[in-house]
Amino acid sequence: MSHLLTVATCNLNQWALDFEGNRDRILESIKLAKAKGARLRVGPELEITGYGCLDHFLENDVYLHAWEMYGQIIRTRETHEILLDIGMPVLHKNVRYNCRLLSLNGRILFIRPKMWLANDGNYREMRFFTPWMKTCRVEQFLLPPMIQKITGQKFVEFGDAVVRTLDTCIGAETCEELFTPQSPHIAMSLDGVEIITNSSGSHHELRKLNRRLELITSATRRCGGVYVYANQRGCDGDRLYYDGCALIAVNGNVVAQGSQFCLKDVEVITATVDLEEVRSYRASVMSRGLQASVSDLRYERIDVDEELAPVTSRFNPQITPSSSRSIFYHTPEEEIALGPACWLWDYLRRCNGTGFFLPLSGGIDSCATAVIVHSMCRLVVKECQEGNLQVLADARRLCRKDRDWAPATPQELASLVFHTCFMGTENSSKETRARSRELANVISSYHVDFNMDSLVSSVVSLFEVTTGKKPIFKIFGGSQTENLALQNIQARLRMVLAYLFAQLLPWVRRIPNGGSLLVLGSANVDECLRGYLTKYDCSSADINPIGGISKTDLKRFIAYAAKTYEMPILDKFLNATPTAELEPITKDYVQSDEIDMGMTYEELSIFGYLRKVEKCGPYSMFLKLLHEWSPKLTPRQVAEKVKRFFFFYAINRHKQTVITPSYHAEQYSPDDNRFDLRPFLINPRFAWASKKIDRIVDQCEGKDISDIEVMSID
Repeated sequence: MSHLLTVATCNLNQWALDFEGNRDRILESIKLAKAKGARLRVGPELEITGYGCLDHFLENDVYLHAWEMYGQIIRTRETHEILLDIGMPVLHKNVRYNCRLLSLNGRILFIRPKMWLANDGNYREMRFFTPWMKTCRVEQFLLPPMIQKITGQKFVEFGDAVVRTLDTCIGAETCEELFTPQSPHIAMSLDGVEIITNSSGSHHELRKLNRRLELITSATRRCGGVYVYANQRGCDGDRLYYDGCALIAVNGNVVAQGSQFCLKDVEVITATVDLEEVRSYRASVMSRGLQASVSDLRYERIDVDEELAPVTSRFNPQITPSSSRSIFYHTPEEEIALGPACWLWDYLRRCNGTGFFLPLSGGIDSCATAVIVHSMCRLVVKECQEGNLQVLADARRLCRKDRDWAPATPQELASLVFHTCFMGTENSSKETRARSRELANVISSYHVDFNMDSLVSSVVSLFEVTTGKKPIFKIFGGSQTENLALQNIQARLRMVLAYLFAQLLPWVRRIPNGGSLLVLGSANVDECLRGYLTKYDCSSADINPIGGISKTDLKRFIAYAAKTYEMPILDKFLNATPTAELEPITKDYVQSDEIDMGMTYEELSIFGYLRKVEKCGPYSMFLKLLHEWSPKLTPRQVAEKVKRFFFFYAINRHKQTVITPSYHAEQYSPDDNRFDLRPFLINPRFAWASKKIDRIVDQCEGKDISDIEVMSID
């Protein structure tokens, strides 16, 4: 015996406040789902407005426009004959909720508000919404007059309920609820709900997809049932890239999986599931039966006098259940190649930009940024060749080409939208200049190369004329203050020149209606964390695709790209010593980033993770690393490194208030604007924590600490 039902879920590239565009993508996903025989369609979280509206969710206009779009969707006959699960914000009794609206044949069945809100890391849902705390309870919701005219309904149920058709039962949970210890799907499954939908707005982090998918598969493995997961995809207008990967799982097995990184605005995946398998699976676990029989939670049923799976489909020999399949994961190197590339394309096409401008220094960071742009060009060309009309139209519009043109190679596209520049000084080496020129040639960016010594000299001369003092580098006898000032003026002038060239290169190239180029930053997350960059230097840009990626991961990505993209020039970047090239090179001295910082990039990644993810202050970080780094390092060496990190992190914290908006790919980004809400003026000595660290060091070295064992306060 079988009871077959086809269900659909989707990845949608929605955009905050793009109401009509979001509506059209929703409509297209519904049409595609119906064309594949689906009777249930699930979409991403807040798909009508876009997930990333942020404080716009505090504006009542957003709620009005959401209802207007929703009304246009459900009154369209093409959206009938399929159960729809659509996400949008709803104002109920003057309280804002993040909701799912379930409808069938142009009538709203009920509204299900989100119960557990995401409120950490990049997420601030409790700033905009209130959680629904009334488990298994519903209230009446008065529909807006415009919706009443469309549906013929005045009231619908609002709250924690499930939909019961003549042949199955469907419940909804939303994004964060899956991650909570007592997820709603547990109680729903015990109360006989067979299909659980989850509509999500989950962003990409390196190496984190497995956690999300393991939660989905383990949920249905323990509870049985069908789990239909939808997610947003693309740049919603902010620092995050939502990475799709819509999924359908049955009894712990994945039967359908969407792509994680893709330039398609609408991707619908379907699976045919056998509800009898769910019933058999659950009934065979006696402990589950006992828990279900004594559970006190009973969900309000919203009855639908219709079968979701028609009788004609249950015994059709031409319809078979979807087979289980292995979950596909990208390697971290592939994630870096694809995630930021998709984010850059969305940003470029949605701001109607002319292209990108990148200061290409010859170092690993700007190299990685350039290769990510190359990866973007590869994705665009691939989609154009596969017939993606939206991507092709965007490419023609951005490149100012007619309707007969299509990019044949990534290099052809890069030559039109990507601009690079080597801004050299007397402190630059021939090797870095040559690497920059060769990489630009391989990628086919429009490349310019010049020396800026006269500009630097003019600024320094102005200072000398004004003050009567001429600063000199430390290597020639100057002070640390002079040395730092001479480095910083080079870096800041590069920022000024970057924006000058970004603004005028389209004019130089006679690009019709060219406008300005978007300036790309290339400071990695570790340098931002340590503050190893000049405030308002060429790290100050419009957007930064690697600002949330560690130096270690960037090196692995370049090694991967050298082979995958057949670019042997990248090996030269890998083997070069990281250097800012802001100090003079002599026979005995070459500036080194890691020596300047007093710590390695690998150590910086560890400090960043412990500080942000594990919430360590100086003392607890020292204790953790004392165990992990001994006996390779002595307790005193560990203490010195921890103190040094926190000192420079603190004194450079102010730089994070103006950091370039960066792609968030790591959990320890120091971005002050949205992610890392710590003060930027703090005592960099961390005096009390330092005293406690010193006491542990003395103890490890065998010193008598009895006299400082107790510190009293008078």
